[in-house]
Amino acid sequence: MSLRPENNEVEQQIAACLRLLKGVLGQDLLGVYVYGSSIVGGVQKYSDLDLFVVSRRATTHDEKATLGTRLVSISRDFFSLFDKDADQDLSRPVELMIVVQSEIKPWRYPPTFDFQYGDWLRKDFESGNVEPWASKIMPDLALLITQVRLAHKTILGPAPDQLLPQVPYDDFMTASVKELDSLMADIGFDTRNVLLTLARIWSTVETDAIRSKSDAAAWVLDRLPMDFQPVMQRARAVYLGEDDEHWDDLESLVQPCADFMVGKIRERMAKMEDSDHRQRTITLAS
Repeated sequence: MSLRPENNEVEQQIAACLRLLKGVLGQDLLGVYVYGSSIVGGVQKYSDLDLFVVSRRATTHDEKATLGTRLVSISRDFFSLFDKDADQDLSRPVELMIVVQSEIKPWRYPPTFDFQYGDWLRKDFESGNVEPWASKIMPDLALLITQVRLAHKTILGPAPDQLLPQVPYDDFMTASVKELDSLMADIGFDTRNVLLTLARIWSTVETDAIRSKSDAAAWVLDRLPMDFQPVMQRARAVYLGEDDEHWDDLESLVQPCADFMVGKIRERMAKMEDSDHRQRTITLAS
């Protein structure tokens, strides 16, 4: 699969990341894959460049320091996306995940990662904290690995299904809802992202299919009470770059809308507990 839309800035970021990874890991670098919105649904105004990396070994402390220092310069500062004067810059904030193959294959839950960079960690890396994670245990890897296997662009290495395990259906679903409480705690300051993430979770637990954030929002709009539809319409429009981020006029509806989606998610998960999942798999929505 190819990036949509392609642009020189993103291609240059990918090339810079690949040079960095080769310099740090050498022959132990097994695979590098682009996934996420670059592949599914297309890059939007606030999209990241998501890179998934498979290594034969763990990185050292010094190697993590090198990765963090370089990625700070390669990744576009997320907050610059709000700068109207920077609209011509098509580079993206980089999210890069490194896993050690032997730690995730054979599969065990919860899985662990070796290194993660995202723009929310920028200040940690800039201050010299090269391992800013509270834990390397990450249930979310069940979702990321599934996404990479379903839709990706290979930058280096074999097809990801040769390096990455197939995540069991139950583990994928468990990981999907594990962080609901912490996600809801962020609704006040990360409103758009929380609403769109809840939309993706709800659509996936109901349909066993992964959708882009915009497609998940469209799916949810058909199922929300009319009073809550303006909230999701706003979240989708902001994500697509069709509206500016503002919630003052809808503030009283944001929490109830989120609560409604969480209720639907938990209701669906409760029904799943009594069903046979052996023949169920996660797919990519058409």
